[in-house]
Amino acid sequence: MAPSKNTTKDKGGGKGKASGSKGGDKKDDAGGAKLKAATAINARHILCEKHSKKEEALVKLRDGIKFDEVAREFSEDKARQGGSLGWKTRGALDAGFEKTAYELEPSTTASPKYGEVKTGHGYHIIMVEGRR
Repeated sequence: MAPSKNTTKDKGGGKGKASGSKGGDKKDDAGGAKLKAATAINARHILCEKHSKKEEALVKLRDGIKFDEVAREFSEDKARQGGSLGWKTRGALDAGFEKTAYELEPSTTASPKYGEVKTGHGYHIIMVEGRR
């Protein structure tokens, strides 16, 4: 098993969205799989030490519970205020976390587009609210 797992899922629980888009104008790479370059993101996350707890949180998200509510219930870090990490510039986050986060399209807590990654801190479910 690889040390880090990067998958991107939407609220509908679909498989990864690493390639292809649903008519998104925000993709601008020749392959059509990259967002416009950003130097900072406004991120939220849910951090779980155990894989099983992360899976429970994912079930809640797939059931339509708002991301910030799930974060308050399941996140095991100090960002319990809805999982908000605030604006983070490139290089300020764990490399695996950052790679996953910068690949995500901005979304809202009511309809999140999220990604998952395992780091040395645990299992993260990440969403991005803004890019600049």
